[in-house]
Amino acid sequence: MKKVFVAMSGGVDSSVAAALLKKQGYDVTGVFIKIEVAENCAWRAERRDAMRAAAALELPFLTFNLSAAYERAVIAYLVREYRAGRTPNPDVMCNKEIKFGIFFDEARRRGADLIATGHYAIIRRENDFAAPGQPGKVATKSLPRLLVSQDRDKDQTYFLWPIKREILAKCLFPIGDYQKTEVRRLAKKFGLPNAAKPDSQGLCFLGPINFKDFLAEQLPEKSGAVLDEKGRVIGEHRGAHFYTIGERHGFKINHKLTLPAEETGRLPFYVVAKNVAKNTITVESASQLKRQAIKKINLMETNWLADLPVVGKIYRARTRYRAPLVQCQVVVNEKNHQAKIIFNKPQIGLAPGQSCVIYDKNFCLGGGVMKG
Repeated sequence: MKKVFVAMSGGVDSSVAAALLKKQGYDVTGVFIKIEVAENCAWRAERRDAMRAAAALELPFLTFNLSAAYERAVIAYLVREYRAGRTPNPDVMCNKEIKFGIFFDEARRRGADLIATGHYAIIRRENDFAAPGQPGKVATKSLPRLLVSQDRDKDQTYFLWPIKREILAKCLFPIGDYQKTEVRRLAKKFGLPNAAKPDSQGLCFLGPINFKDFLAEQLPEKSGAVLDEKGRVIGEHRGAHFYTIGERHGFKINHKLTLPAEETGRLPFYVVAKNVAKNTITVESASQLKRQAIKKINLMETNWLADLPVVGKIYRARTRYRAPLVQCQVVVNEKNHQAKIIFNKPQIGLAPGQSCVIYDKNFCLGGGVMKG
């Protein structure tokens, strides 16, 4: 009987994941990952909900305090990236360094054969598919493939691209084959006390905090100029490091310094560039954004969960969570963990520091971090 450590957050998804694995015959242990790095962290209430779910399922329950690691790997990364003028993705880094990094290592050290989470994603082994070019013949290697979940609206493969393939091979995503509504029904069927609990929101492990206020505790506010496309000062902002490309809120525009909106179509304004050294952001109207569209981007820190993308083949890319998939080609520089993405149509609002994730039909191939 294989031993599985399930990361139980206190929410319904991870609780149902644990219940499904127990039903399937695994030796399941529930683990709460404690993260305490902000005064308003709700970890105590979340841990209580996780313990109650584990008790209802009659599972052993552990707590891993990974607060120091989270501060070092996620919070420090956020501050460093924002200070450099990039837009980081904390959920991606949290998965890479915490859930599928330190938690995985500690679970294995304590005797777990596998780990599991409540992510909406699907893992299939290579021997579930016919060998390439050999119809009907099963591939001999049992290697993992990451697929989008049955619930497309909840799919979380965008955040899972940096997981190393050897780690993915020892992971389980039990709820990936279900719709969210089905997960809710299963929670009631299993008698879980958190069956009706609302979905969590906000930053990974920190919950629904005001992110800019949280960031302001790490990086002090410093008012600066909002510029138009000609470099004229037309407003004021809180600090260039707080803004991301494509953002349209959080800065003030002095409309006396702009032409009437009905004449120029200049409202609303979107951030199209920022200069952290000079503490300025540049904005343009929606009608002017097409000038900022780009056809190519470079990725760094790439990680491929399957075979490397083939030059000339058409893939699909997602440049933000829930952003539409867009057609592209991929040229990989495996030696330097870099890649070039060539979009079929020019794209706008691409933010350096964010993830670009590549898909081949329903397979998540991997991705990387967009360079400035």
